[in-house]
Parts: sequence; structure tokens; C-alpha cells
Amino acid sequence: MRRAVLAEDDELPPAGPPVPPWPGHAVEIGGRSIFVRETPAPGAEPALYVHGLGGSSQNWTDLAGLLQPRVDGLALDLPGFGYSDPAPRYSQRAFADCVITLIEQTDRGPVHLVGNSLGGAVSVRVAAVRPDLVRTLTLVSPAMPFLDPRRSLQGRVVPFLALPRVDRLAARQMAAIPPEQLATEVLRACFANPDAIPPQRLAEAVTEARRRSEVQHFASAYTGAMRGLVLSFLRAQLPGPGSLWAMARRITVPTLVIAGLRDRLVDVRAVSRVARAIPDTRLLLLPDVGHVAQMEVPRVVARAILGLFASASSQASASSASLAASPSASSAQDAG
Repeated sequence: MRRAVLAEDDELPPAGPPVPPWPGHAVEIGGRSIFVRETPAPGAEPALYVHGLGGSSQNWTDLAGLLQPRVDGLALDLPGFGYSDPAPRYSQRAFADCVITLIEQTDRGPVHLVGNSLGGAVSVRVAAVRPDLVRTLTLVSPAMPFLDPRRSLQGRVVPFLALPRVDRLAARQMAAIPPEQLATEVLRACFANPDAIPPQRLAEAVTEARRRSEVQHFASAYTGAMRGLVLSFLRAQLPGPGSLWAMARRITVPTLVIAGLRDRLVDVRAVSRVARAIPDTRLLLLPDVGHVAQMEVPRVVARAILGLFASASSQASASSASLAASPSASSAQDAG
């Protein structure tokens, strides 16, 4: 593990007013409609963005725009979230299978894979089981296993997941909260400084909260994904290759791990642990930042990702030079 290096700010597009969410369309995966948003950059290396629990592809609007000149971006709505169809299962394995199929079906691999929260845990699984599909890995507050419920605002709802038909209870509770209040509460949980959120982003969050209240399957998707997270946390304490920690140790691609020190949803100690578990990792800890650094400080995150690209490129060049200079390589060239 080493400290992350930030690229210069002038490598990014000039700062400007918030842009609207990027346009999107549906693709069919396994007989279901999956919604994706594109930030196209023809000829650039591909990137794929995976959102967190309760989020959507809109969580990547600012970061994807900043990186658009360097990568050809694609952000998906995981099954059951955003504009994507519901699914029979909301386990991390099911989400990872969806991501893998999307990469294969769009012929985009290997991609620069970027995941936040639940999407970070899903991305760890994808990078571990299909390293051929991943070029670099960026994890923003990944929801890696920790067992102290006091370290997360969501810890208090975990016992309710054992109740039968808890999705109906969740749906009733969500319906009882006005969309404006629900969006504000979510943003206050995710941001260290929610008062700094641009009015346009707040309005978009309210619109999304209003739409969720009209989608019958959202509560089932949310509670199902939460159950999947809890089960992955428990499974991680057991030996064997199915543990997320075991998967993290198998990752070979250059990796960047980012954590906000005022994260109220994921234990920052677990984030530091994943940085130590993955062999080739750069760590960036951000003071006064919460759970969604890509939304709260997108320029800093973009600079860190560009720094990862530069580091990975230097490593690849050094590796190629070392291989070319090795005696075995020279002998092979002489024999040719």
C-alpha cells in the first residue's frame, strides 16, 4: 500500500456549473432491461461506474464528466435501482454477474472499474473472479465487511431484515415520508457537508426520491441488497475463497482506495483494511468528506484516478522494459 498521488488540476476540464445527468438507454441482460448512462469519448479506454445501495447511475454525473476526455464512460443502474428492471435476487454475486455480463456483452473489457459503497464491494468481486475484464480498480468507500453496527447509521435497521415481508414495511415507511424530506435525509447521511450541495443536485435527488416512491419493486430491491450486504459481512468471517477479504487479496490490478473520514455509513477502518489487503494499492483519506466522495469532491477524486492511470502506465512501461532487457528475452531475440 502506498499514498495516492493526485494529478494536476489543470489536467481536468475547467470548473463550471453542474451539468444535468448524462443521457442513457436500456440494454438487455439476461432477459431484463438494464439502464446505462454514457459519457462517450471515442477511442479512449473504457470505464464502468457502479453505484451504491439505494443509488443510481446519476451518482456519477460529475465524476464521469470530469473524466470524459480520458475515458469512454458507462454508468449502470444495478437491477432493481434507477430505471433498471427488478431481479429475482439482489445478492452481491448476482450484481457482480450483471456487471460482468454487461462488460462482455458491450465488448468493453478490460475496463477502468469504479465502484462506490455496495458498488465497491461488487467491484472487488468482479476484479477477483474476472481479472481479465478489469484494467484498474477504484473503490470509493467500499462496503467491505465490518461487524460493529455502531459504526454505521444503517446498523440500526439490520435486525429488521429478519422480519417476514420486511420489504412491505419498508415500502410503507418510505411512502410516509415526503420525497423532499427523504432526499434531504439521504444526502445528510451521505455528505459531510450537505449544505454545500448545489441546488440542482438537490432537485435531482428529490425527483429521484419521488420516482422511487412510485416504483413498486424499489423497497424489495433495497431490502434484498441490504440482506446481501449483511450476509457478505458474515461470510467474510469464515475461511475459504468466498470471503470478500479473500477475494480482495486475489486482486492483481492497480487499485485506488478512497475514503471520507466523516463517512457515517461505512467504517473507515474497514476501508483502510481493504487497502492493505489488495497487493497493488494507493490509499487516499479525505478529511471533511462523507460517504460519496465522487459527488462531494469530484475534482479531487478525478485527480486521484488520473494519478492511478499514470502510476499504472509507468508500472506497465517498466515491466515491459524489464522483460525486454532480461537474458531470456535477449536469447529469444538472438535465436529469432
